[in-house]
Amino acid sequence: MQRAPKEAIMQRPDILLHLDSYPEPTSMEAIDQAVAFGASLDGVLTALAVHIDIRVPRNKVAEYLVGLSRLADEEEGKSLRSCQQLLAHFVTRAKEAGMPVDTLLERANLYLVGEHVAQRARTRDLCIVPVIDRLDGQRSVAEAVIFDSGRPAIVFSPGVADLPKTGLNTVVLAWDGSRCAARAMADAMPVLTKARKVVVFTAVNEKPTAVSGLGEEAVRYLKRHGVAAVAEQRDAERQPIGEVLDRIVVDVGAGMLVMGAYGRSKLREFILGGATEHVLSSPKVPLLLSH
Repeated sequence: MQRAPKEAIMQRPDILLHLDSYPEPTSMEAIDQAVAFGASLDGVLTALAVHIDIRVPRNKVAEYLVGLSRLADEEEGKSLRSCQQLLAHFVTRAKEAGMPVDTLLERANLYLVGEHVAQRARTRDLCIVPVIDRLDGQRSVAEAVIFDSGRPAIVFSPGVADLPKTGLNTVVLAWDGSRCAARAMADAMPVLTKARKVVVFTAVNEKPTAVSGLGEEAVRYLKRHGVAAVAEQRDAERQPIGEVLDRIVVDVGAGMLVMGAYGRSKLREFILGGATEHVLSSPKVPLLLSH
Protein backbone atom coordinates (compact mmCIF):
# COMPACT_ATOMS: atom_id res chain seq x y z
CA MET A 1 0.00 0.00 0.00
CA GLN A 2 1.36 3.39 -0.97
CA ARG A 3 1.58 6.02 1.71
CA ALA A 4 -0.07 9.38 1.18
CA PRO A 5 2.29 12.22 0.27
CA LYS A 6 3.61 14.05 3.31
CA GLU A 7 1.87 17.25 2.24
CA ALA A 8 -1.48 15.46 2.23
CA ILE A 9 -1.25 14.36 5.86
CA MET A 10 0.36 17.49 7.29
CA GLN A 11 -1.93 18.85 9.97
CA ARG A 12 -2.83 22.51 9.86
CA PRO A 13 -5.20 24.17 12.34
CA ASP A 14 -8.72 24.42 10.93
CA ILE A 15 -9.94 27.85 12.04
CA LEU A 16 -13.37 29.49 11.77
CA LEU A 17 -13.71 33.29 11.86
CA HIS A 18 -17.15 34.73 12.53
CA LEU A 19 -17.92 38.02 10.78
CA ASP A 20 -20.79 39.98 12.30
CA SER A 21 -23.13 41.70 9.82
CA TYR A 22 -25.79 43.34 12.01
CA PRO A 23 -26.43 45.85 13.40
CA GLU A 24 -22.80 46.97 13.10
CA PRO A 25 -20.48 44.93 10.89
CA THR A 26 -17.16 43.54 12.04
CA SER A 27 -14.40 46.08 11.46
CA MET A 28 -11.88 45.65 8.67
CA GLU A 29 -9.12 45.93 11.28
CA ALA A 30 -10.53 42.88 13.07
CA ILE A 31 -10.42 40.93 9.81
CA ASP A 32 -6.84 42.03 9.16
CA GLN A 33 -5.76 40.89 12.63
CA ALA A 34 -7.54 37.53 12.32
CA VAL A 35 -5.96 36.81 8.94
CA ALA A 36 -2.48 37.68 10.19
CA PHE A 37 -2.98 35.56 13.30
CA GLY A 38 -4.27 32.62 11.29
CA ALA A 39 -1.25 32.86 9.02
CA SER A 40 1.08 32.87 12.06
CA LEU A 41 -0.47 29.55 13.14
CA ASP A 42 -0.01 28.17 9.62
CA GLY A 43 -3.74 27.54 9.67
CA VAL A 44 -6.55 27.16 7.16
CA LEU A 45 -9.05 29.95 7.78
CA THR A 46 -12.75 29.97 6.93
CA ALA A 47 -14.76 33.17 7.28
CA LEU A 48 -18.42 32.71 8.19
CA ALA A 49 -20.70 35.66 7.52
CA VAL A 50 -24.29 35.22 8.67
CA HIS A 51 -27.04 37.05 6.80
CA ILE A 52 -29.78 37.77 9.35
CA ASP A 53 -33.38 36.68 8.97
CA ILE A 54 -35.86 39.01 10.69
CA ARG A 55 -39.13 37.20 11.16
CA VAL A 56 -41.88 39.76 11.38
CA PRO A 57 -45.13 38.74 13.07
CA ARG A 58 -48.23 39.33 11.01
CA ASN A 59 -49.84 42.53 12.15
CA LYS A 60 -52.10 44.43 9.79
CA VAL A 61 -52.07 47.57 11.92
CA ALA A 62 -48.25 47.68 12.04
CA GLU A 63 -48.06 47.06 8.31
CA TYR A 64 -50.45 49.94 7.66
CA LEU A 65 -48.79 52.39 10.03
CA VAL A 66 -45.05 51.74 9.58
CA GLY A 67 -44.65 49.09 6.88
CA LEU A 68 -43.06 46.56 9.23
CA SER A 69 -42.28 44.01 6.52
CA ARG A 70 -40.63 46.65 4.37
CA LEU A 71 -38.44 47.78 7.28
CA ALA A 72 -37.43 44.18 7.97
CA ASP A 73 -36.53 43.66 4.31
CA GLU A 74 -34.37 46.79 4.37
CA GLU A 75 -32.48 45.62 7.48
CA GLU A 76 -31.97 42.16 5.99
CA GLY A 77 -30.62 43.78 2.83
CA LYS A 78 -28.24 45.86 4.93
CA SER A 79 -26.99 42.69 6.62
CA LEU A 80 -26.49 40.89 3.29
CA ARG A 81 -24.49 43.77 1.82
CA SER A 82 -22.29 43.86 4.92
CA CYS A 83 -21.66 40.11 4.60
CA GLN A 84 -20.58 40.50 0.98
CA GLN A 85 -18.27 43.43 1.75
CA LEU A 86 -16.67 41.69 4.73
CA LEU A 87 -16.06 38.47 2.82
CA ALA A 88 -14.56 40.36 -0.12
CA HIS A 89 -12.13 42.15 2.23
CA PHE A 90 -11.30 38.85 3.94
CA VAL A 91 -10.45 37.14 0.64
CA THR A 92 -8.26 40.05 -0.45
CA ARG A 93 -6.28 40.06 2.81
CA ALA A 94 -5.94 36.28 2.81
CA LYS A 95 -4.57 36.26 -0.73
CA GLU A 96 -2.03 38.90 0.28
CA ALA A 97 -1.00 36.67 3.19
CA GLY A 98 -0.73 33.66 0.90
CA MET A 99 -2.86 31.45 3.12
CA PRO A 100 -5.55 28.91 2.15
CA VAL A 101 -9.03 30.17 2.98
CA ASP A 102 -12.69 29.48 2.41
CA THR A 103 -15.85 31.54 2.83
CA LEU A 104 -19.35 30.75 4.03
CA LEU A 105 -22.34 33.04 3.51
CA GLU A 106 -25.30 31.65 5.41
CA ARG A 107 -28.61 32.83 6.80
CA ALA A 108 -29.94 32.54 10.34
CA ASN A 109 -32.61 34.03 12.54
CA LEU A 110 -31.43 37.27 14.15
CA TYR A 111 -31.79 35.79 17.64
CA LEU A 112 -30.15 32.45 16.79
CA VAL A 113 -26.89 33.62 15.20
CA GLY A 114 -24.84 32.39 18.17
CA GLU A 115 -26.33 28.91 17.94
CA HIS A 116 -25.63 28.84 14.20
CA VAL A 117 -21.98 29.81 14.66
CA ALA A 118 -21.56 27.31 17.51
CA GLN A 119 -22.85 24.52 15.28
CA ARG A 120 -20.36 25.42 12.55
CA ALA A 121 -17.54 25.64 15.11
CA ARG A 122 -18.02 22.02 16.22
CA THR A 123 -15.94 20.74 13.32
CA ARG A 124 -13.11 23.29 13.66
CA ASP A 125 -10.01 23.40 15.82
CA LEU A 126 -10.61 27.03 16.79
CA CYS A 127 -13.28 29.68 16.34
CA ILE A 128 -12.24 33.35 16.34
CA VAL A 129 -14.86 35.87 17.49
CA PRO A 130 -14.09 39.63 17.47
CA VAL A 131 -15.92 41.45 20.28
CA ILE A 132 -16.03 45.23 20.61
CA ASP A 133 -17.46 45.55 24.14
CA ARG A 134 -19.65 43.72 26.63
CA LEU A 135 -22.82 45.11 25.01
CA ASP A 136 -21.78 43.96 21.55
CA GLY A 137 -23.98 41.23 20.07
CA GLN A 138 -20.78 39.32 19.38
CA ARG A 139 -20.43 38.74 23.12
CA SER A 140 -23.44 36.41 23.00
CA VAL A 141 -21.97 34.68 19.94
CA ALA A 142 -18.69 34.13 21.81
CA GLU A 143 -20.55 32.66 24.80
CA ALA A 144 -22.55 30.35 22.53
CA VAL A 145 -19.35 29.05 20.93
CA ILE A 146 -17.62 28.59 24.29
CA PHE A 147 -20.44 26.72 25.99
CA ASP A 148 -22.34 25.05 23.14
CA SER A 149 -19.82 24.12 20.45
CA GLY A 150 -17.52 21.81 22.40
CA ARG A 151 -14.61 23.65 20.79
CA PRO A 152 -12.44 26.57 21.97
CA ALA A 153 -13.11 30.20 21.12
CA ILE A 154 -10.52 32.92 20.64
CA VAL A 155 -12.04 36.23 21.68
CA PHE A 156 -10.30 39.52 20.97
CA SER A 157 -11.15 43.21 20.88
CA PRO A 158 -9.45 45.32 18.18
CA GLY A 159 -7.77 48.36 19.68
CA VAL A 160 -8.06 46.97 23.23
CA ALA A 161 -6.88 43.36 23.13
CA ASP A 162 -5.30 42.95 19.71
CA LEU A 163 -4.36 39.64 18.15
CA PRO A 164 -0.58 39.45 17.60
CA LYS A 165 0.29 39.91 13.93
CA THR A 166 3.72 38.29 13.89
CA GLY A 167 3.27 35.24 16.07
CA LEU A 168 2.90 34.64 19.79
CA ASN A 169 5.72 35.42 22.17
CA THR A 170 4.39 34.52 25.63
CA VAL A 171 1.09 32.80 26.47
CA VAL A 172 -0.32 32.46 29.99
CA LEU A 173 -2.18 29.22 30.72
CA ALA A 174 -4.38 29.54 33.82
CA TRP A 175 -4.01 26.24 35.65
CA ASP A 176 -6.00 25.09 38.67
CA GLY A 177 -5.79 21.35 37.96
CA SER A 178 -9.49 21.09 37.11
CA ARG A 179 -11.16 19.17 34.27
CA CYS A 180 -12.02 22.51 32.67
CA ALA A 181 -8.39 23.68 32.77
CA ALA A 182 -7.19 20.37 31.32
CA ARG A 183 -9.69 20.69 28.48
CA ALA A 184 -8.52 24.24 27.77
CA MET A 185 -4.88 23.14 27.70
CA ALA A 186 -5.62 20.34 25.23
CA ASP A 187 -7.85 22.54 23.05
CA ALA A 188 -5.19 25.24 22.95
CA MET A 189 -2.40 23.02 21.63
CA PRO A 190 -2.52 24.51 18.08
CA VAL A 191 -1.72 27.86 19.74
CA LEU A 192 0.60 26.71 22.53
CA THR A 193 2.89 24.84 20.14
CA LYS A 194 3.43 28.08 18.20
CA ALA A 195 4.23 30.23 21.26
CA ARG A 196 7.83 30.99 22.15
CA LYS A 197 7.03 30.53 25.84
CA VAL A 198 4.06 29.30 27.89
CA VAL A 199 3.69 30.35 31.52
CA VAL A 200 1.56 27.81 33.41
CA PHE A 201 0.08 30.02 36.12
CA THR A 202 -1.52 28.83 39.35
CA ALA A 203 -3.24 31.21 41.75
CA VAL A 204 -2.40 29.45 45.02
CA ASN A 205 -5.07 29.56 47.77
CA GLU A 206 -7.69 30.77 45.31
CA LYS A 207 -9.48 27.42 45.70
CA PRO A 208 -8.71 24.31 47.80
CA THR A 209 -7.26 22.35 44.88
CA ALA A 210 -4.90 25.13 43.79
CA VAL A 211 -1.87 24.18 45.85
CA SER A 212 1.83 24.96 45.56
CA GLY A 213 3.60 23.02 42.83
CA LEU A 214 0.38 22.16 40.99
CA GLY A 215 1.62 23.51 37.66
CA GLU A 216 4.65 21.23 37.38
CA GLU A 217 2.70 18.30 35.97
CA ALA A 218 1.12 20.53 33.31
CA VAL A 219 4.61 21.77 32.40
CA ARG A 220 5.76 18.17 32.03
CA TYR A 221 2.87 17.42 29.67
CA LEU A 222 3.50 20.50 27.55
CA LYS A 223 7.22 19.81 27.26
CA ARG A 224 6.42 16.28 26.04
CA HIS A 225 4.61 18.00 23.17
CA GLY A 226 7.47 20.34 22.34
CA VAL A 227 6.10 23.38 24.16
CA ALA A 228 8.58 25.64 25.99
CA ALA A 229 6.72 25.88 29.31
CA VAL A 230 7.51 27.11 32.80
CA ALA A 231 5.43 27.12 35.98
CA GLU A 232 4.65 30.22 38.02
CA GLN A 233 2.43 30.70 41.02
CA ARG A 234 1.26 33.55 43.20
CA ASP A 235 -0.69 33.71 46.42
CA ALA A 236 -4.21 34.86 45.59
CA GLU A 237 -5.78 34.54 49.03
CA ARG A 238 -8.48 37.19 49.56
CA GLN A 239 -7.81 38.66 46.10
CA PRO A 240 -10.28 38.68 43.18
CA ILE A 241 -9.03 36.04 40.76
CA GLY A 242 -9.75 38.28 37.76
CA GLU A 243 -7.37 40.92 39.06
CA VAL A 244 -4.71 38.29 39.77
CA LEU A 245 -4.95 37.09 36.17
CA ASP A 246 -4.72 40.67 34.90
CA ARG A 247 -1.49 41.22 36.81
CA ILE A 248 0.27 38.07 35.65
CA VAL A 249 -0.67 38.77 32.03
CA VAL A 250 0.82 42.26 32.26
CA ASP A 251 3.88 41.23 34.27
CA VAL A 252 5.04 38.54 31.81
CA GLY A 253 4.08 40.54 28.71
CA ALA A 254 1.65 37.88 27.51
CA GLY A 255 0.08 38.02 24.07
CA MET A 256 -2.77 35.68 25.00
CA LEU A 257 -4.48 34.15 28.03
CA VAL A 258 -5.70 30.54 27.87
CA MET A 259 -8.18 29.39 30.49
CA GLY A 260 -11.11 27.14 31.12
CA ALA A 261 -14.46 28.93 31.03
CA TYR A 262 -16.89 28.36 33.86
CA GLY A 263 -20.59 28.99 33.48
CA ARG A 264 -23.97 27.56 32.71
CA SER A 265 -26.89 28.45 30.52
CA LYS A 266 -30.38 29.20 31.80
CA LEU A 267 -33.15 30.14 29.39
CA ARG A 268 -30.55 31.17 26.77
CA GLU A 269 -28.85 33.56 29.23
CA PHE A 270 -25.37 32.63 30.37
CA ILE A 271 -24.44 32.83 34.03
CA LEU A 272 -20.65 33.02 34.04
CA GLY A 273 -18.10 32.27 36.70
CA GLY A 274 -16.29 35.24 38.24
CA ALA A 275 -13.00 34.85 36.38
CA THR A 276 -14.73 34.18 33.06
CA GLU A 277 -16.97 37.22 33.41
CA HIS A 278 -14.01 39.40 34.36
CA VAL A 279 -11.76 38.50 31.44
CA LEU A 280 -14.61 38.73 28.91
CA SER A 281 -15.76 42.10 30.22
CA SER A 282 -12.31 43.67 30.65
CA PRO A 283 -9.85 41.82 28.40
CA LYS A 284 -6.22 42.84 28.63
CA VAL A 285 -5.12 40.41 25.89
CA PRO A 286 -6.88 38.06 23.48
CA LEU A 287 -8.48 35.08 25.20
CA LEU A 288 -8.64 31.41 24.32
CA LEU A 289 -11.55 30.03 26.30
CA SER A 290 -12.72 26.44 26.43
CA HIS A 291 -15.47 24.72 28.42
